[in-house]
Amino acid sequence: MSMADVKKIATRDSYGNALVELGKEHTDVVVLDADLAGATKSGTFKKAFPDRHFNCGIAECDMVDVGAGLSTMGLVPFVSTFAMFAAGRAYEQVRNTIGYPHLNVKICATHGGISVGEDGASHQCCEDFALMRTIPGMTVMCPSDDVEARKMVHVAYEMDGPVYIRFGRAATPVYHDESFTFKVGKGEVLQEGKDVAIIATGILVPEAIEAGKRLVAEGIHARVINMATIKPLDEELIIQAAQDCGRVVTVEEHNILGGLGEAVAAVLAEKCPTLVHRIGVRDEFGHSGPAAELLKQFGLTAEHIVAQTKTLVGK
Repeated sequence: MSMADVKKIATRDSYGNALVELGKEHTDVVVLDADLAGATKSGTFKKAFPDRHFNCGIAECDMVDVGAGLSTMGLVPFVSTFAMFAAGRAYEQVRNTIGYPHLNVKICATHGGISVGEDGASHQCCEDFALMRTIPGMTVMCPSDDVEARKMVHVAYEMDGPVYIRFGRAATPVYHDESFTFKVGKGEVLQEGKDVAIIATGILVPEAIEAGKRLVAEGIHARVINMATIKPLDEELIIQAAQDCGRVVTVEEHNILGGLGEAVAAVLAEKCPTLVHRIGVRDEFGHSGPAAELLKQFGLTAEHIVAQTKTLVGK
């Protein structure tokens, strides 16, 4: 079955649906939003549990502080807004009010990356992994499809401590089935190979899968890995892949500075020096346009992954 035939769901929808499931199971779940409940899909939870959903208005910093306060009362707050505002605008509050006291708040950001599309550069946050990774004790995750996104929300609830999860705006292929188990800090090998390792995260994982298939057809056996947890990183799996394959390509819808690629490169530089090529947004801002066109323009597609991987393997 090709990716084109697979059903597509935006992981922000998965987030809204998972919140409702959680709300039914646990009375301590509360959801906060900053006047974007329709876009972040926290509105799905609001419909089901209106008394446990709080619209804090366009005041993201206040919302983060309210979430921190609620967590000290034994509740488990899911704080929702766009990545640009959750990681960017409220950075100081996330650091000092949630990170420093290590409070049990789940920061769930939608509209991350270039695929935000028509909302343009101001809203296309390609810096959130970098910002959130720098906060001690913060877990940073990004699901690749609907199934992983829903399981991740449940796992985030079970965890104690601050969590940042980025969800996407655009509908993307679902390739996991319901038997999939998500584990924090564990990567997932989707295709075996010994010629090169492709380590991807988020909505670019389906692109990496497609690239892996095309490379096999050209005689290059790529190991394809879904790295849904950016911090803590699955160092063991990365080192193993580097040792087995000798070359590594990282793929993310994020600036190549400070994100998955840099995290992987740092681990390998210290523990297993390996040739690494980072595919991502190359230190530039996005701009307005249709999501699919932008991903193509910024080199975040299967086609580009294939070309870059072939170049690296040729070195």
